[in-house]
Amino acid sequence: MSMLNHSVVNIETFVEPTFGENAYVVDTGERGVCWIVDPGLPPSAREISVHVSRRRLKPDAIVLTHAHADHIAGVPEILGEFPTLPVYLAQAERPLLSNPQANLSMLGGIPIRFSPPDVRDLEPPGPLRLGETSWDVADVSGHSPGGRSLYCREAGVVLVGDALFEGSIGRTDFPGCHHERLLRNIRTNLFSLPEETVVYSGHGPPTTIGREKRSNPFLL
Repeated sequence: MSMLNHSVVNIETFVEPTFGENAYVVDTGERGVCWIVDPGLPPSAREISVHVSRRRLKPDAIVLTHAHADHIAGVPEILGEFPTLPVYLAQAERPLLSNPQANLSMLGGIPIRFSPPDVRDLEPPGPLRLGETSWDVADVSGHSPGGRSLYCREAGVVLVGDALFEGSIGRTDFPGCHHERLLRNIRTNLFSLPEETVVYSGHGPPTTIGREKRSNPFLL
């Protein structure tokens, strides 16, 4: 786990060991409200719950950048502890929640399927509010049918799921992927952000928009 402060929000990262997936808790300060973003395979959900309790946070929503198995596996456990939380994700990703082939969980032999009671649309341009902060929603689909990013100008951060990584991009050889769409969405909807914007990806360390514009070999 590692927590970084971005003036108006804190972002804690939880890395699960199997696929190195990053789940995040984004909060507005101790005892403040928080989002639980992309809770993945064990032990992410348990670690997130401990963190939320320790900082006395008030979960406001589960936010899913996309619905591949490694990003949704912890949702049922989180909802078991916080059953009234809404789950935000793109309309195009909804069918993946109950389809182990589409969400890729069958590749690991452990089918994941569930139907949250309160699912809400995560559609551009937003905004989505967390406390006093405002987050713009953008289309970064291509790695998955309805990938979404969330950008907070006040904090100078963007959550991008598996669209963009340090020095790389999301895979586009799964069902529902589209390579050219992903490249187009990154260039249009992410590279238009200020270069100093810190990028929080679904795997790997944080990077910045400027660094990826200058050196990402998939986008030069």
